[in-house]
Amino acid sequence: MSEKVLMKGNEAIAEAAVRGGCRFFAGYPITPQNEVPEYLSKRLPEVGGTFIQAESEVSAINMIYGAASVGARALTSSSSPGISLKQEGISYIAGAELPCVIINMVRSGPGLGGIQPAQGDYFQAVKGGGHGDYKLIVLAPSTVQEAVDMVYGSFDLSEKYRVPVLILGDGMIGQIMEAVSLPEMRDVSKIKKPDWALDGKGSGSNRKIINSLYIEPDVLEKMNIKLAGIYRQIEENEVKVEEYLTDDATVVITAYGTVGRIAKSAVNILRSKGIKAGLIRPVTLFPFPYFAYEKAASSNNVKKFVTVELSMGQMIEDVKLGVNGKKPVEFFGRSGGNVMSAEDIVDFIISKEV
Repeated sequence: MSEKVLMKGNEAIAEAAVRGGCRFFAGYPITPQNEVPEYLSKRLPEVGGTFIQAESEVSAINMIYGAASVGARALTSSSSPGISLKQEGISYIAGAELPCVIINMVRSGPGLGGIQPAQGDYFQAVKGGGHGDYKLIVLAPSTVQEAVDMVYGSFDLSEKYRVPVLILGDGMIGQIMEAVSLPEMRDVSKIKKPDWALDGKGSGSNRKIINSLYIEPDVLEKMNIKLAGIYRQIEENEVKVEEYLTDDATVVITAYGTVGRIAKSAVNILRSKGIKAGLIRPVTLFPFPYFAYEKAASSNNVKKFVTVELSMGQMIEDVKLGVNGKKPVEFFGRSGGNVMSAEDIVDFIISKEV
């Protein structure tokens, strides 16, 4: 790690991608992620990479499909409506078992909505926003440093399972400036080109083909079963979660991303007021840390869970699955680009205690 530097979130994420071996980017401008492509438009050519501002989000994601097919470490970024436009291509990429990294700096919606931060894309991210039976590995950073570390490692993670990785951030992560330690630059010459990557060689039965079209039902079903097996491996090996002061907690707050850090402050305030609060923050949204909720729900100390989101309530469904009816699960959310404070969370919980 280098010494710490002060960087805006979007620019730090872009630099982390370059240092992680990214050499191809295709995207299209949309607030609040514009600094990612802006930064990469200058940075990628400096390291021999390729930057393309596509004519649309649809074009951009299909360019990622092509670059990933030949073994390039490919990245695209966008924000909510732009990610929606990419969904068909994302499904194709998942169906073709191609690794890539996708960044979504979520803005408020639905529709064109507004440019303020939100978490209304949770369902789209973790339930498969496009068509068919597929999953993405979904990571939710709460700080710029965590986002840097996630992006840097996401290319290796994606290639390990041949599954796209989605970094689910929001306008706060993208626009905030924080001190970060940037990882070392990967030597891309030492990154082995995968055996499956297209290389223009071979013919007939020896020809490599990247495809997601399977006309025969039995062949497609076999492919779906194979992918489901890969997703189970990811669930077994890649779950990450932060638990804060949950050992003796009577109220467990749960939140992800930037709301997770706000919720942690709320826990500290509640503790100072004599309420034993704790926090479960999913770091991976898929795979979701159901076990953390099962464990907490089985504790005699825990009386209830409070799910806090910048939405009308989406992650709460997975929280309820983890709790499995053992304890009540309440919801506190803001939407439209409004962001709750730690004091707002405290006031909500105290009001329910009365």
